[in-house]
Amino acid sequence: MSAQLDRLKGSIPPLVTPFHNGEVDYDAYARLVAFQIKNGSHGILVNGTTAEPSTLTVEERNRLVDIAVRVAATRVPVVAATGSQSLRETRELTEYAAKAGADSLLIVTPYYIRPPQRGLIAYYLELASMTDLPWMVYHIPGRAAVNVTIDTLKELRAKSQNFVGMKHAVNDLALVSECHAALGPEFKVFVGLEELSFPMMAVGACGLMNAVGNLQPKILSDLCEAVWRNDLSQAQALHHELFEINQAVFFDTNPIPMKYMMKRLGLLAGNEHRLPMVPATPELERRLDAVLERVGLLGERAA
Repeated sequence: MSAQLDRLKGSIPPLVTPFHNGEVDYDAYARLVAFQIKNGSHGILVNGTTAEPSTLTVEERNRLVDIAVRVAATRVPVVAATGSQSLRETRELTEYAAKAGADSLLIVTPYYIRPPQRGLIAYYLELASMTDLPWMVYHIPGRAAVNVTIDTLKELRAKSQNFVGMKHAVNDLALVSECHAALGPEFKVFVGLEELSFPMMAVGACGLMNAVGNLQPKILSDLCEAVWRNDLSQAQALHHELFEINQAVFFDTNPIPMKYMMKRLGLLAGNEHRLPMVPATPELERRLDAVLERVGLLGERAA
């Protein structure tokens, strides 16, 4: 597993799911995976929050994993997000991703249910017993309505050898240091909030799993690599360069702004969603256009 872990770092964007006339556009998804690899991303995250996974069927989610694994062709690791609010569904997604060739698993805390910590521990250990793949907790209480405590992470670490880290999507910079103090510096923390990318990496996060990577993958990979070579001045400059775009991602529920901006830059043919998600309003479009204009992206096309 050590070889897998060595590659599990850097900018691993959670890709959007393209739709066309209500159906997943798998050809467009394959192109997005190729675009990420060409533009320097260190990995691909399939079926993260930005992919609108709760609107997808199990079969659709599994097919997206297949495509990412095929297109990546071992050039970069593929992280499969396999979590759900249902243990049975999560088991099915996890089993499939492992067989399909995913390199690692990201499992969100069960949402809506709000389980106690002992329930989270039992849930994750049940899933961990199914596979030898390295797996991580996806900590996003703003969506899932449940926190993961340091004590829970410590117990998972003690009882599952392949529990290697977490995606941390909370405005809590201190938790990175708390995790490393309790679990060791090798415990992998991926940043899940755009505006904290540089600060969290500066104190020890190993990489980024940020929606904005759909739009500007090269800058995010450059930021990670600047931190790795201790060029904090360059990393800080990239942080400020990204700042307004990072804010724009959350002008509305993710990925509504992201899909519109991707359409404007030619990365998507359309910014279609499945209900209850909806496209950007005309007012939001104008606001996002203004951001793209100010940061100099309008007129650029996909590389």
